[in-house]
Amino acid sequence: MTIETIKKEFPIFSRRINGKPLVYLDNASTSQKPSAVLDALTNFYTTSNANIHRGIHTLSEEATERYEATRKSVARFINAAVAEEIVFTKNCTESINLVARTWGHASIRRGDHILVSALEHHANLIPWQELARKKHAKLFVIPLTSSFELDMEAYDKLLSRKTKIVCVTTQSNVIGTRPPMKEMIKKAHAVGARVMVDGAQSVGHQRTDVVSMGCDFFAFSAHKMLGPTGVGVLYADYDILETLQPFLYGGDMVTSVEREHAVYRDAPWRFEAGTPNIADVVAFRAAIEFLEEIGMDTIESHDARCVAAAREALAGFARVRVFAPESGASCVAFTVDGIHPHDVATIFNSEGVAIRSGLHCAEPLVKDLGVPALSRMSFYLYNTMEDVAVARQALEKVFRIFSLTSNP
Repeated sequence: MTIETIKKEFPIFSRRINGKPLVYLDNASTSQKPSAVLDALTNFYTTSNANIHRGIHTLSEEATERYEATRKSVARFINAAVAEEIVFTKNCTESINLVARTWGHASIRRGDHILVSALEHHANLIPWQELARKKHAKLFVIPLTSSFELDMEAYDKLLSRKTKIVCVTTQSNVIGTRPPMKEMIKKAHAVGARVMVDGAQSVGHQRTDVVSMGCDFFAFSAHKMLGPTGVGVLYADYDILETLQPFLYGGDMVTSVEREHAVYRDAPWRFEAGTPNIADVVAFRAAIEFLEEIGMDTIESHDARCVAAAREALAGFARVRVFAPESGASCVAFTVDGIHPHDVATIFNSEGVAIRSGLHCAEPLVKDLGVPALSRMSFYLYNTMEDVAVARQALEKVFRIFSLTSNP
């Protein structure tokens, strides 16, 4: 499939924004959805809509089968050992909070150390801040180097027998940094620490193998990888998962209930209380199949070409500063001296180009970079070199409006 053919699978690209064809470069925030996903969602509601795990009638059994089929597809996609290691939540944020509220509250004690990286999205920072505060533990931050990589020497110094968990993203949602995951996990395990991985930015862009990676917990969201919103995933090693107590209680997560007590189901179902987002989970399977048909290696290579083209385009402008490591993936953050990123994004939008501006739910990182905010272009499998060219034209318009010279 050519990129142009792929793009035709996404109905939203027939839209025009301010009279211009839509150029969508905000994929790190959420991805667009192909017809296969939209059709799967409609098909479920029109043919098999029912609650799961409870009814013995045909619709309920069909809904249950389709919901659980997605669990198996997710397990295969990330190479989990068994489907029972996959918990469905409403987003990556809830998945991380689940770990903090279950494993964290049971395992962290006064004086223990929690390590987070300077790259983290608020979703993989605030839950650990709160846990450290409530448990009187200590939170430490792994800093960045001047080249926007994680400082591994500092990491080595921060690790100790007091370290109980290391929380790190596979890819920064702001600057695209990809930490050396296997190395970090191996070192964490050597001191007896668990590792919580936020995989939201990478899982839809490169091959993911949680067994090879060796992580204890891995979280991501469907909506960043062509799937619907409202579906999150938590992978956890089953030996850990089966020891955890639920943090949401209600229907469908129990095997029996008395007036005074209840017996909970085995993992993962004990963590999925109430009626879940059935239709969107079912449609998520179509997104996975779409990605698998194209191939994750193909997607990763295409992302790299888009990023390289974007960096080359930005290099042609004075006053533009790029915040991304040489090995950064799928997104490019930048500033234009003297112009607020919101103004940049507004002018881009006037040309039909959607980019992100602001703090990107990573305020401490942006502050570490020494800027008030950033603009960001982020790419995915349907973006073309023409999209990059249009973005460059939008940047030329920024310079014209503010009467700046664009010469390097």
